[in-house]
Amino acid sequence: MLVLTIETVPGKEIKEIKGLAKGSTIRCKHIGKDITASLKNIVGGEMHGYNDMLVEARQIAIERMIEDATNMGANAIIGMRLMSSAVAAGAAEMVAYGTAVIVE
Repeated sequence: MLVLTIETVPGKEIKEIKGLAKGSTIRCKHIGKDITASLKNIVGGEMHGYNDMLVEARQIAIERMIEDATNMGANAIIGMRLMSSAVAAGAAEMVAYGTAVIVE
């Protein structure tokens, strides 16, 4: 599946628009990672536990978006975007979305 953040596919023609493709996940870290992150907040530095959580969340959300587009019969996604938000302490939602299309 071709996934692009731009609105066109260079060298290809969009033959059909299938609709909105989306995927999301809510991820959290266990209490040990949360305590470590709290200490990092005091002394400074990168919060590796949260970074790992967000990397994993992006991968899952994109995979689910691709699955959604595939189920619609699309062979590409254009205008792909990612959005995240905190839903609770130590938990984040990640949403991937774009337009599912058929290109030739």
